[in-house]
Order: sequence, then C-alpha cells, then structure tokens
Amino acid sequence: MGYARKVGWVTAGLVIGAGACYCIYRLTRGRKQNKEKMAEGGSGDVDDVGDCPGARYNDWSDDDDDSSENKGIVWYPPWARIGTEAGTRARARARARATRARRAVQKRASPNSDDTILSPQELQKVLCLVEMSEKPYILEAALIALGNNAAYAFNRDIIRDLGGLPIVAKILNTRDPIVKEKALIVLNNLSVNTENQRRLKIYMNQVCDDTITSRLNSSVQLAGLRLLTNMTVTNEYQHMLANSISDFFRLFSAGNEETKFQVLKLLLNLAENPAMTGELLRAQVPSSLGSLFNKKENKEVILKLLVIFENINDNFKWEENESTQNQFGEGSLFFFLKEFQVCADKILGLESHHDFLVKVKVGKFVAKLAENMFPKSQE
Repeated sequence: MGYARKVGWVTAGLVIGAGACYCIYRLTRGRKQNKEKMAEGGSGDVDDVGDCPGARYNDWSDDDDDSSENKGIVWYPPWARIGTEAGTRARARARARATRARRAVQKRASPNSDDTILSPQELQKVLCLVEMSEKPYILEAALIALGNNAAYAFNRDIIRDLGGLPIVAKILNTRDPIVKEKALIVLNNLSVNTENQRRLKIYMNQVCDDTITSRLNSSVQLAGLRLLTNMTVTNEYQHMLANSISDFFRLFSAGNEETKFQVLKLLLNLAENPAMTGELLRAQVPSSLGSLFNKKENKEVILKLLVIFENINDNFKWEENESTQNQFGEGSLFFFLKEFQVCADKILGLESHHDFLVKVKVGKFVAKLAENMFPKSQE
C-alpha cells in the first residue's frame, strides 16, 4: 500500500510539472512577441484602477529589463557525465533547455493575444511549479507567465483564490536577484486590487527592507519601489512606511533619474495624505537635497519635488502646530523648510531657469511657504 501511494505521488508530480511546463510553453513559444512594456502605469485595456478608490501613482508592470545579467547557471542532470557520449548529449540538451528558457524570458508575451491568457486550471499548474521548483530559470519563466496573466483584472482574483499570493511572496526570500525581481513584478501586478492589497500588507515591511538594502538603482530596487507605490495608492497602509521615509529621501538623493522618479511617485502618494504630514516633516533628509534645485536637474524631477513640498506645506497647519514644532529634530525636512532663507536661496536660484513653468512653480511655492511660516512678518 505504501509503495503504491509513493508511486501515485510521483506520478501526480510529473503530471503537474508537465502541465505547468506546457502552460509556460504556450506563453513563451517562438513567435513574434509584443515588445512593449506593460509597465509604468500599465495599459488602458487591463488596468482596473477602479479597484482602488482615490488612486494616485499606480505602477504595475511586466518584466522591465532583460539584460546580460539574466544569464543563469545551466543545471546539468546527474547522468550528464563529462567524457561520455551520452553525457555530452545530455549536457547539450540541458544547455538548449536553459537557452530556450532565457529566450522565453526575453520575449515578453503579448498582453493583447488570447493565447497568453491561461485558464484557472493552467494557472494552478504554474503556481504548483513555482511552489515546487528550485531551478532559477524555471522559476523565472513561471513568474513571467504569472505576471503577464496578473495584468488582467479577472486573473488577479483567480490567482488570489488559488492561493497564489503567499506562494509568490515566498519567493521574496530567494537570493537570486532575477527571480526576486520577477516575483516583485507579479505581486506588483496583483496589488492593483483592493482585496489583494489587504492580504499583501503583511509583506510590506519585508519588501521595504529589501528595497532599501538592495543595490542602488538595481532592477530589484525599482521593482520594490513600484510595489510600494501601488500599496500606497490609498491611505490605508501608508503608516507602515513611516519609519522608512528617511531612507526614501536618501535613495532619492543618491539614485539615478529612474530611481528618483519612482521615489517621487511614492513620496507624492504619502504627501497627499494629511495624516502622513508629520511623519514626512520628521524624516531626516540628506544635506544634498537642496542641491537638487539647480539648472542641471531634470525639469520633471524639480516640478514633482515642488508638488510634494506644496502638499506638505498645505497639509501642515503651521500656527496650530507651533507648540509641537520642537519635536522635529535638526536635519529633518521640517528644518529644511523652516530655514526659509537658506531654502529660499537654493530654490530662488531657479528663477533664472530657462523653463517658464519651473519659474512659475518656484515663485508660487516660495510665496506660499513664506505666508504660512511667517504670517506675522507679512503684516
């Protein structure tokens, strides 16, 4: 009886694995793929921002960049012995299999093709493969399949009901940066859904820590920032990031342009919530923050940063909170704004900026900041 049971389990495992591999094959077979990203706001055909009322910056994406770092280690079966004819053939098959998997990852499946939509049964098989497999290139291809299907609103509910959220979230513990990035992309696509957000909130601290400690400007860091941006579309879970705001300002100052924009989207979500104003003002900001206000900086970066400061300035009642202002330490964003003359000198340097819109925004911000912070001095 015990032997028969073991044989049954092995047979079931082989069937599940074969079915899941077929599902991935359907998504990644060698035909012309649509090279357009589903990232950076998603496509209008499948985005269900309506699931999250009060949407702000909302990022959900397919895989972003498949560069040379995607080349993983080829796994050879134990019988592929070097020096034997059978071993040579087995190693050649293993290399070909790994190459096909890498090419499948590089060719994004088109979100507009019916052939890329998996049925619930096929999604279940892919989830089983993600849960059971330890091969990086298999996990990578399976997560690509899930990420593409999670781009559709109806599939987000199906994947959740199949228990896919904890299965994918478990992959966040991997040390493989490529696999971790793909897992973050899947969770990012799934998070454009109110119920999914409620269940994903337990992973926010882990994602936040991984994002901050990841290599600066890496694909893992950007994928983590996108997921956190989605999770802060509504005000409900923003308080969970309160202790990390200083780290976000550090990433903003040190990161490249893409990282800056992604951090700005996250901070803007927080700045639009009056309940987070105190946490933002309390955050420690790098001394280099003021130097971002110069002519060499990207115009859009300057404008978005000014919008964040304007929201904070509007939400904070300076006169009503005068007695509590001593709770903000030196080096905080509050002191950055409070030292008006220093701040104004750096910002007013933009008055000579060649862009008219930048000049107008700077002028409005400086005037409003002066009016709110020093109302009596204006009399």
